[in-house]
Amino acid sequence: MKFIASAAELATLLDTGTKPQNCSCSLGTCAGWEGLTEDRWPATQVEPVGSLRDLEIAEPTFEEQHPDGTRYESAAAPVAVKFFPYNRCDIWRCTQCQRHLMRYTEFGGYYVDHRVRALSVELTLL
Repeated sequence: MKFIASAAELATLLDTGTKPQNCSCSLGTCAGWEGLTEDRWPATQVEPVGSLRDLEIAEPTFEEQHPDGTRYESAAAPVAVKFFPYNRCDIWRCTQCQRHLMRYTEFGGYYVDHRVRALSVELTLL
């Protein structure tokens, strides 16, 4: 999977000239980070297109970047590629609607939670 090292590279990936269409998949809008069980992930209609995970870094930071006072779950939170949780994400594209999605797995003491957020050029990329 192609490593996307910067906001500029991510913007280039998103600038396909194709505007995402409405999709009826099980994901919903995913405007902010949403927990998504494996049975809701539409594996047959999404394809991996890149990763924000730098495999050269053994333990990426858990520091978040919110210059405008947003929070992790906010739909307005910037996509800060070098900060958590973006630095642990893979980028997927829905083959039905052309929407791009970020996905990472949150590991807690007693749980595993797959989280998804829709990605678009309208979001602030840092």
